[in-house]
Formats: sequence, C-alpha cells, structure tokens
Amino acid sequence: MRWTDVPAPLRGLLETALGGAVTNAVTPAGGFGHQLAAALTLADGRRFFVKASPADDPLTAANLHEGAVLGSLPAGAPAPELVGIHHAAGWTAVVIAHLDGPHPDLSPDSSDPGQIWALLDKLTSSPAPRPYIEAVASTPSGAAGLHGWDQLLADPPGDLEPAVRQRLPELAELEAAWPALAHGDRIVHGDLRADNMVHDRTDGVIFVDWAHATTGPACIDAVSLAPQLVLAGHRPQDIARLLNEHPASATSPLASTAFLAALTGHWHRNARRPAPPGAPGLRAYQHQAAAAGAALLLLRIN
Repeated sequence: MRWTDVPAPLRGLLETALGGAVTNAVTPAGGFGHQLAAALTLADGRRFFVKASPADDPLTAANLHEGAVLGSLPAGAPAPELVGIHHAAGWTAVVIAHLDGPHPDLSPDSSDPGQIWALLDKLTSSPAPRPYIEAVASTPSGAAGLHGWDQLLADPPGDLEPAVRQRLPELAELEAAWPALAHGDRIVHGDLRADNMVHDRTDGVIFVDWAHATTGPACIDAVSLAPQLVLAGHRPQDIARLLNEHPASATSPLASTAFLAALTGHWHRNARRPAPPGAPGLRAYQHQAAAAGAALLLLRIN
C-alpha cells in the first residue's frame, strides 16, 4: 500500500500533527502485511514511520496493540519510541520514531547476531514491568496455540524429510507439551526475525513490529531467532549449541524444545496451505523456516 492510498483526511491530520507536509514516503522491503507501513519524510527533513489501515482491518487492532506496548516498555528496551496514534476517515495510523539504518546482518561474519543475543538476555533477565503486563493483558499469546505435527502425523505429506517422518510421533508429543509450558512473566516480542529489526546507526540493533508482543517464558524469542540464523548461513550445530548456552533458553530446556517443536510444526503445516491474499512470499518463507527449524529440532532430540 502507498501513502496516496491513505484517505486524504488522515493524511492531512498526520501532516498537521507532525508539523509539516509529507514530501516522500518509502515502503521498506520485507514483511507480509497489506497495510501502509512507510517511512515518511517531511518538508523540513524530519522522518517518521507510520502504519495505517482501515479501522475494521484486523491489522489495526495489532497496530493499536503495538502502540500500547511501545508506550509501556521499560527504559533501555530495544524498541522505537511511540510518537502518536491518529484516527480519521475510518482509518487508524500509528506513528513511530524513524530508525536510520538497514536490517541487521544475521550472517556468520557479522557482529549483529551477538548483539541480538545480548539484547535478548537483557530483555528477559527479569520479569516484565507492570505497565507492560497491563498493556498486553487482553492479548492472548499467539505462541501458545502453535501446532502442526499433530495434523501431519495423521496424514504425513509425501515431501517430508525421512528423518522428520521417522520422528513424527515424538515431535507431536513434544508439541502437545508446549501449551502447558507457554506461560511466563517475561517480555516476549513474538515475531523476531531480521525484517523486524533495524540496525540503527546511532542506537544499534532495535526490535520493531511489536504487534505480537505478550508475556511468556524467556525462551520464546531466542528459539524464534534460532532458525533465522540457520537461514542466514549459520551451521545448525552452532545454533543448537547457542540455545543450550544462552540464559533465555538454557534455563528451561524442555520449554525451549517444546516451543521449537510447536513453531516448526506450525511452519510445516502452514507452508502447505494456499497463500493468503496480499502475502505471496509467505508460504515459500515458511517452507524454508520449517526446514531450518527441523534441523535444529532433530539436533535437540537426538
């Protein structure tokens, strides 16, 4: 979606609120959403990031949730500042501080993964503060309901790797254990991958897109990050060892393995479904993530 697709009353309201005319709007690459998600440049050179969608679009509820989360995170959290929330013409816009930099480099030769692991350690080392808990209280954890091996066990697809097919009963059992382990009191971003992070030139790596934020065990974001590193070129053995050593995942090995099973099962199941409207690259990504997650999972249970 482009800036010009946003109704004129909302565009005018945003320009008034931000104190200048929008002279340029750029939609970053990556992501799977169908809303406006753009970096706006004003006539005086200031920049802001805005997400906008119709009020009855499910993404609007997610955007408002993200706004509440950004306003409640503790000082020093790796998150952008909330600038404002605006409504006009049946649309809602959430304005966030602009971050100046690319997505982090997750490859083995980069220092970015080390910084991200350190941020996860800091973010999950203590319980979430009360303002954050209140901000996410009405939003159930999406991670708790992830599954897929149960369905694949009942009707195994022909393209499953032999090593995965042989362990289907064990994978389904691990996945079934996850919902009872999914509760916790730590900050959970809930969708951590490279295109939901920015390496800001001033502040370093910042986590963006907090629309799925909730509370849960410390392991969720660390385990979610692990397959992304495999996709970026890291050896599965090295990332499996990191999961065994990092405080966020090492302190709860059963929860970490059960969540990895549920997440990988979710990817394997959904990758075989038709592509949803407006997200043509989603299924291909899920196929790749499923393979990376399965490689890590087999290392953890062997």
